[in-house]
Amino acid sequence: MTEGTTSAAAEGADTLTRLEQEGEIAADYLEGLLDIADLDGDIDMDVEADRASVSIISDTNSRDLQKLVGRDGEVLEALQELTRLAVHRETGDRSRLMLDIADYRAKKRTELSELGAKAAAEAKSSGEPVRMKPMTPFERKVVHDAVKAAGLRSESEGEEPERFVVVLPA
Repeated sequence: MTEGTTSAAAEGADTLTRLEQEGEIAADYLEGLLDIADLDGDIDMDVEADRASVSIISDTNSRDLQKLVGRDGEVLEALQELTRLAVHRETGDRSRLMLDIADYRAKKRTELSELGAKAAAEAKSSGEPVRMKPMTPFERKVVHDAVKAAGLRSESEGEEPERFVVVLPA
């Protein structure tokens, strides 16, 4: 092995270790939150696409966890930001951690991928740009990925919280 290969492999391992550490810190923070709120939930940690991913799941009563999701995921978004801040406080590094509760984001990702594919098909058939409704950054990212997978381009326009995706014809 060359010296460059060794350091690249070590750097990749360091990144994984750092992301695993973020997941551990987030899990501890969220366990404390669940205890305070007197809610039952299991915490699952993973590393996906160069970011730590933490999920709170429950076999017994996912209705309780819906309180932590809130209307249209608003509470989930806030908890994700608080969890990122807790990780930042411990590590000193900005976190891109993704939080999911009761599979809300997983289900939303599927819906948004279908929506992006439909918008791409519409742009292809009409030859006109397709403007979508305002979305959160997470939602826009999923739609952009679906449009790219359909072979078209898309871009975001507008200012938060009214930022939206425009699917461009070929």
